[in-house]
Amino acid sequence: MKFEYKKRPPVLIANRGEIAIRVARTAKMLGFPTVAVYSDADRFSEHVKFCDQAVHIGGSEPKLSYLLGEKIIEAARRTGARYIHPGYGFLSERAHFVEACEKAGLVFVGPSADSMRVMGDKIEARATVDRLKMPRVPGSPGAVKDAKEAAEFAERVKYPVLLKATAGGGGKGMRRVDSAAEIAAAFESASREALTAFGDGAMYVEKYILEPHHVEIQVFGDGKGGAVHLGERECSIQRRHQKVWEESPAPILEQYPETRGKMFEAAIKVASGIKYAGAGTFEFIVDGAGDFYFLEMNTRLQVEHPVTEWVTGVDLVAWQLLLAAGELKLPSQDSITRTGASVEVRIYAEDPQTFLPAPGKMGRIVQPNGPFLRWDSSYETATTNAGEVSMFYDPMIAKLSVWGQSRDEAVARMRVALDELSIEAPKSASGDVKGSLKTNVVFLQRLTRTPDVLKGNTTTDLIPRNEALVLDPAADASEEMAIALSLLRLTEGAEDATALEGGAVRGSLWSQTARLEGRK
Repeated sequence: MKFEYKKRPPVLIANRGEIAIRVARTAKMLGFPTVAVYSDADRFSEHVKFCDQAVHIGGSEPKLSYLLGEKIIEAARRTGARYIHPGYGFLSERAHFVEACEKAGLVFVGPSADSMRVMGDKIEARATVDRLKMPRVPGSPGAVKDAKEAAEFAERVKYPVLLKATAGGGGKGMRRVDSAAEIAAAFESASREALTAFGDGAMYVEKYILEPHHVEIQVFGDGKGGAVHLGERECSIQRRHQKVWEESPAPILEQYPETRGKMFEAAIKVASGIKYAGAGTFEFIVDGAGDFYFLEMNTRLQVEHPVTEWVTGVDLVAWQLLLAAGELKLPSQDSITRTGASVEVRIYAEDPQTFLPAPGKMGRIVQPNGPFLRWDSSYETATTNAGEVSMFYDPMIAKLSVWGQSRDEAVARMRVALDELSIEAPKSASGDVKGSLKTNVVFLQRLTRTPDVLKGNTTTDLIPRNEALVLDPAADASEEMAIALSLLRLTEGAEDATALEGGAVRGSLWSQTARLEGRK
């Protein structure tokens, strides 16, 4: 692809935080003026300062601002924006928003509404991959009407199974069930959580794969039936069903190169078959024997896209913007090469024992530096007051990614970078520590020294398998329970808070987290 800077129409970024800055940076590089939108809570945020224009769109809660498509479209009209880039989350996978943009004469930077409906809805996606003969995890063909029907499918595919919400993601509305005795309570809890989070309590049943590796294939389509892949990422290291460590290439596929090739073929076949446009990700489970099963497709840019950019040298946002502008000619598959290895970690304001959100004010951030290192954040580092992690949004502080000539080198570089990183508690004007701050930095530092991580033995149960190495079993979380309960009610629904409230505080802290997920 030939790079060309020239004056282009403005792009409005319908998001916040680090992804808004990341999109704006590439947009400016290409000559697109940038428009930010912001809520009450984000009035002084870095993404507002970074963009060329900024428009206030409402209250702090997402439903009063970032989820209001009509306000975002009005902001585009007022500022003369031609394109709307959704980032990820919020409206990025809402087909009705794509149609509203088109009706308003705006260009949505992403797939068509039809593609989004086909692959964004988990049940429709399963039907599509069945038609195109992509392997998927055994389970119910669609939503089940109640716990009794869920139990019937569970008996067919054999326990353990996963109950999963048909809408949404991020681990919400998901429960592992190991026996028939557990399924009724798990169904009710997961359905309630999904209804709270997504406005839809519909559930389906899926076989739980033992020794699972979470592997995803990055694709990019031209909307006309052409598509290429940009390799894979492994995202198996997760807490509470949410990714915390991502890397490319996938360690499990280094053992099974034939599986890698089959996964590439399957992803391209589906992306081409639905005439997909833009960046998208096919998510799979790969078992210990190298067999793979389709999980879902994310019809947007992924949080972990930097690791793909590191190993391919491709700016995925540049491709997105140029495709939307009608200026991108999709390169041939052979011209896309991958070099070395990359690792990304997500740095959160959260309790490192329970992984519950811990929003609040930060003091100084000492950012790591060095070759082949990337820091994506919307918080200031050249100040004694880096800002506040809001209770209204995801508590991610930053993404830290690195590249190395080999996986060993990339992990070693990440270990050094995390050891350099410091996020201090806020201080008063006199210099006294003011309040407290919890992050997962020490937890991530421990991960870089864990033998299973170093060996690439990265199944999705890595954290509970290595609890003694990555968590501090001597820590007492009892003093934090009241705060955790209130935050959990805000972020995940009251039913999870009830589960925590009813559980014993003492004992394994991983078990407390597992109880929140509906596990034994």
